[in-house]
Amino acid sequence: MVVAGLCRALARRGISVAPFKAQNMSNNSAVTADGGEIGRAQALQAEACGLAPNTLFNPVLLKPGSDRRSQVVVRGKVSGSISAADYHERRAHLRTVVTDALDELRATFDIVLCEGAGSAAEVNLRDSDIANMGLAESANLPVLIVGDIDRGGVLAHFLGTLAALEAEDQSRVAGFIVNKFRGELSLLKPGLDWVEKSTGRGVLGVIPFLTDLWIDTEDGLGITPGATVGRPRAPEGKRWLDVAAIRLPRLSNSTDVEALAMEPGVRVRWVDSPSEVATADLVVLPGSKSTVSDLEWLRARGIDAGIEEARRAGAVIVGICGGFQMLSRHIDDVVEARGAQGPVPGLDLLPVDIKFAPEKTVRTIDAAGTIFGSEVRVRGYEIHHGQVQRNDAAAFHAIDGRGEGACVGRVFGSHIHGLFANDEWRREFLREAVMPQVPGFCVAADTQVEAERMRQVDVMADAVEAALDLDRIVQMASAAARFGPTLRIDRDAQSTG
Repeated sequence: MVVAGLCRALARRGISVAPFKAQNMSNNSAVTADGGEIGRAQALQAEACGLAPNTLFNPVLLKPGSDRRSQVVVRGKVSGSISAADYHERRAHLRTVVTDALDELRATFDIVLCEGAGSAAEVNLRDSDIANMGLAESANLPVLIVGDIDRGGVLAHFLGTLAALEAEDQSRVAGFIVNKFRGELSLLKPGLDWVEKSTGRGVLGVIPFLTDLWIDTEDGLGITPGATVGRPRAPEGKRWLDVAAIRLPRLSNSTDVEALAMEPGVRVRWVDSPSEVATADLVVLPGSKSTVSDLEWLRARGIDAGIEEARRAGAVIVGICGGFQMLSRHIDDVVEARGAQGPVPGLDLLPVDIKFAPEKTVRTIDAAGTIFGSEVRVRGYEIHHGQVQRNDAAAFHAIDGRGEGACVGRVFGSHIHGLFANDEWRREFLREAVMPQVPGFCVAADTQVEAERMRQVDVMADAVEAALDLDRIVQMASAAARFGPTLRIDRDAQSTG
């Protein structure tokens, strides 16, 4: 979000700016116009710059399917699946991909803002690093270290991060930024002075904790069982709509439910227990990077019984992408579920059969559509290996005159991400499918999802402009990346404490 705020603030000044993240690990991805995948965070940062998503902005994307293996996406296209140990070796070969992409951006834009990945002080990965200090070395970049003070210990983190780096990497660190500060700034000032005295580098600014930022949440941060999505607003009718979004272990594109959370009177919560699902008015099965194993997890926790109980009580059930596949009769997956033999039973709430194909469907959608007889515009994207082999249900909706997805009664499924972000589509769905089941709930007529997303980006940009010296940052971007003295740390000293 700091990068998104900087992108927006610089773009508002008329500066040609682009985002860049050499390597991202995320199952929240977006689709570019040419059918490639990038991290959703980089897509948001591109929007902040006034740009369309581009594979140059995130040339390497890792999509974890388990704790030990990830799908590797290079310049938007799948390039196999690899273990963590093997990837450590492969990263050296991806360095050229990363530096070539950055060089192309630098030739086009005045400033490229490069977001790191993890910590700059991951010394165990330094030899093959392509996203942090390794990138800074290859491209001769100045480095700003951002510290989350809300997690505690930020002053020690600044000093410790710098001390963990070798002298050459230390010389590239231009300064520090404190993020998510609450309280009286004057009480922090002595600590900031100490950082400058101890490191020879100053703190460029202190960004306050902004409670109104929650869009495009990255993976596990904020997406925990029991967490409420966004900031619920009072209902326009007499009753709240309770939405249970199932927190799958390999959840992907969790942002699909954010548009629902922007509606007045809608409370969206992440859940992982049958009882929380059973009492909901609307149950959402979101996407998954590992559909079969997440389905096994769902059954092991008894959530399948909770879904059935909710359905019998009149709740609406919606599956998106992997969640749609879980609602089917059978899933035949030899792509993501490595070693799986033959079809496995789905939840059998939709008469659909799914078979995974080696080639992934990755495409954007911007077309005329209909839902419940109403004409609407549909914008979204698809990212899936699973393909519908047989569908004995009615279509969920239509796009360019062709049916998509499936529905039986109050159970709906679609392979399209981003459907709820279409304002008219979402309103029609809530009016026709949900309101009859939830008397007293009323759909607002004026909620605009994209405007709210950009409003939050502007909130971050305003905070960045108020807290940071943007002129100094612009100067740093054009300077040779040598900024401060080396800390003298004896790494061989033995502790006697």
